[in-house]
Amino acid sequence: MRSFYASCTAVETGQDPLQCRIAIVGDKDQKGSVVLAASPRLKKEFGIRTGSRLHEIPYDASIQLLEPDMGQYLRLSTEITKLFHRYVPKDAIHIYSVDESFLQIDGTDRLWGDAWETARRIADDMMREFGLPCAIGIGPNMLLSKLCLDLEAKKKSIAEWTYADVEKKLWPVKPLSAMWGIGPRLEKKLNRMGIFTVGDLAAYDLERLESVFGVMGNQLYYHAHGIDHSKVGAPIIQGQVSYGKSQILLRDYTDYGEICAVILEMCEEVARRARRNRLAARTIHLGVGYSKQAQVSSFHRSTSLEKPSAITMELYEACLLMLNQHLQPCAVRKISISVTNLVPDHVLQLDLFQPEKEHRHQLGYTMDAIRDRFGSAALLRAISYTPAGTSRRRARLIGGHKSKERNIR
Repeated sequence: MRSFYASCTAVETGQDPLQCRIAIVGDKDQKGSVVLAASPRLKKEFGIRTGSRLHEIPYDASIQLLEPDMGQYLRLSTEITKLFHRYVPKDAIHIYSVDESFLQIDGTDRLWGDAWETARRIADDMMREFGLPCAIGIGPNMLLSKLCLDLEAKKKSIAEWTYADVEKKLWPVKPLSAMWGIGPRLEKKLNRMGIFTVGDLAAYDLERLESVFGVMGNQLYYHAHGIDHSKVGAPIIQGQVSYGKSQILLRDYTDYGEICAVILEMCEEVARRARRNRLAARTIHLGVGYSKQAQVSSFHRSTSLEKPSAITMELYEACLLMLNQHLQPCAVRKISISVTNLVPDHVLQLDLFQPEKEHRHQLGYTMDAIRDRFGSAALLRAISYTPAGTSRRRARLIGGHKSKERNIR
């Protein structure tokens, strides 16, 4: 979907999604609030993108600043998925995000025509029934269809890449972060290895990539050649390797106590997610990002616990150790916490020096049961009621953002 949130809002307010100038911002009262979506015309004329900040939007009477209605976006996303069911069976659809899906259309040509004709039919249905514009990338696998979408179809509405296009269209791509699956941190590491384009990655020694990145190195190499064996509709691998939470703060946090308050809230949520699946963590990861004005780099560190745990305060204490070792005297704007090396939590190893551990272990599950029944804000720690806390506000959000209340009859 093209600028999905902005387009949905445009249609709901009787405007043309391709002609209006709409920016969907998380909170209009916060100058540092993130732009969640910008209409195509706003992107073209003012250079505003998803991820821009509210203070970066110039004052112009034609620009509309609106807050998100996540409930409505999710409802429309569900209806769009129902539209896909007309063209392919359920197991041929992979919902990638609220505004993006993969469809495997093998064997449907006698019903709808070739891939291009099917794409045009879907785009026409989308515009006629919802008034929403979309872009469609066609490819022989999920990777190439996604790259085609991101790098060409978003400009042309519909485009197709084949294996024959890899050398001409994919290999020249730079920076590397423009390649699906490569983030800024990985890009920097690849740059240090002398890899600056996808073509450089494709020509790099496979064994060297595997020695540096492991399995991911193998995937990077073959993705650079357009090779992807992922199957749409394949069963999800049982089990999850990690649970985590990341939060961009609405203001700069400079007070150490306030930073600790947010970390404790996040540890509570991460521990709750692990306990929901009766798992405990051996390793906990902490990431801290500083304000743009800071002259130091963010840090990401991890530590292993002596004994696996899903107790909030034990995870919190591990985070504090990492925080105290690496925190710089700069304003904090982003915090991320995750746990890995998960093991079943059904066996508790008693500790002679911590006789209350069994009680704290069971208390976490009791608190989870109350929250599951009465809502996540039904039981909060005292720090959530301080100016530093974010849990009370976030409990009112859907998908991390606001949603308008609607009367249902």
